[in-house]
Amino acid sequence: MNAANSILLSPADNVAVANGRIEIGAVLPGGAVATALIEPGHKVAIKPIAAGEAVVKYAQAIGRATEAIAPGEHVHSHNLVFESGRLPVVPPSEAVHATEADRTRTFMGYRRADGRAGTRNFIGIVASVNCSATVCHSIADQANRELLPKYPGIDGFVPIVHGQGCGMSATGDGMMVLHRTLAGYARHPNFGGVLMVGLGCEVNQLTLYGQKGVAAGKRHFNIQEAGGSRKSVEKAMLVLAEIAEEVGKLEREPIPVSEIVVGLQCGGSDGMSGITANPALGAAVDILAGVGGIGILSETTEIYGAEHLLAYRAATPEIAAKLDGYVKWWEDHVAKHGASIDNNPSPGNKRGGLTTILEKSLGAVAKGGQTPLNGVFGYAEKVTGHGLVFMDTPGYDPVSATGQVAGGANVIVFTTGRGSCFGCRPTPSIKVATNSTMYHQMEEDMDVNCGVIASGEKTIAGMGREIFELIVETASGRKTKSEEFGYGDNEFVPWHLGATL
Repeated sequence: MNAANSILLSPADNVAVANGRIEIGAVLPGGAVATALIEPGHKVAIKPIAAGEAVVKYAQAIGRATEAIAPGEHVHSHNLVFESGRLPVVPPSEAVHATEADRTRTFMGYRRADGRAGTRNFIGIVASVNCSATVCHSIADQANRELLPKYPGIDGFVPIVHGQGCGMSATGDGMMVLHRTLAGYARHPNFGGVLMVGLGCEVNQLTLYGQKGVAAGKRHFNIQEAGGSRKSVEKAMLVLAEIAEEVGKLEREPIPVSEIVVGLQCGGSDGMSGITANPALGAAVDILAGVGGIGILSETTEIYGAEHLLAYRAATPEIAAKLDGYVKWWEDHVAKHGASIDNNPSPGNKRGGLTTILEKSLGAVAKGGQTPLNGVFGYAEKVTGHGLVFMDTPGYDPVSATGQVAGGANVIVFTTGRGSCFGCRPTPSIKVATNSTMYHQMEEDMDVNCGVIASGEKTIAGMGREIFELIVETASGRKTKSEEFGYGDNEFVPWHLGATL
């Protein structure tokens, strides 16, 4: 139900969301009158809420009132607190369906030797360890200056550098995750070729990354064996010239849209994220799932409190149990470090109207649409199957997106209410704004404005179709705003687990 000044998401809710600033005295859904100034995206009580009673939004509990709240009062951190617990699941509404025409569509992509589909034709320079990061940057800079102009069929030379690779155990979760992440990038379909550069004495040895199953055209060497930094750059240029000669000849060809794999991200969320952009992206995922593509939902700490909604849609009990296992791991993990998952909503999230992790999570899961959950994967694991899947990642956007790309995402769609700036080469990142004010303020970074849903100009289903069409266009080579600016060289951030030794 939409009022001129607020949005009521469900008849079961006892709060509405400000659709623009609500002035004192404004009439609210149900006839209540605002007794406080309510900023856009923030919550206002529309029914009496007793101390200790559940505050309900999206027909789900988002926390408990710490004091009695009268209709018309602002509901936020001063009178609402996180409390673990779930209301009964409300059955999902009907998904947006793909058409018969959708199922026969293609995009213009790159067919790799291993059969996978790329949406870009980059060459990667991958560091095995932080010690080789500067050399990798130097190699990429020189290659982009000297080689790229000769090969217009190549999108660019991308440095994939990080802060790990040594000072860590050779066994255990930390090394396993780093190795899986780097291997995922080295074999990523958006890389036509890869050069891996190590120092030589690090824990994360290049010998761990054999030719088999990694990437066509991959080469590797160590700086110590090459004779130093400058000699390594010189050697790399010779190797990259050979790779570029082959990769530069590749051309786009028609590929079924079922081979598009989309990583779903949200960051800098606000009170409108779960009302506009996230449900619209969910509608696009429903269409993508209907044509056989894959949507990867992630950020386990940001579906906390709403994971039961995903489990309800799990295709098998085993999938639901695997998701629950990851949630329990996170509860134990944060407790060991003296933290709470409810610490997750950032100051920016709260200024935008979000109060508890339950509220944030209920909006975040909307990115997954209404389609069944068909699989659950560990961080950076190779994603397989079709439809909606879940990957266990932290909520921190660069770390989460890095895992999705390592798992095979060849497009990222990133919703934001506060205005996140992000790119993650070699995968293009589509930015979706939740509100029109931020969209117009940061239009140079935003590809889509879902604020038109709140204004009533367009529907969630209509914007979902627009996002799906943009995904197909982007997969076919259309550049996103983040690509045009040059984002992507600094956003590779593998999840750092384990002790630094």
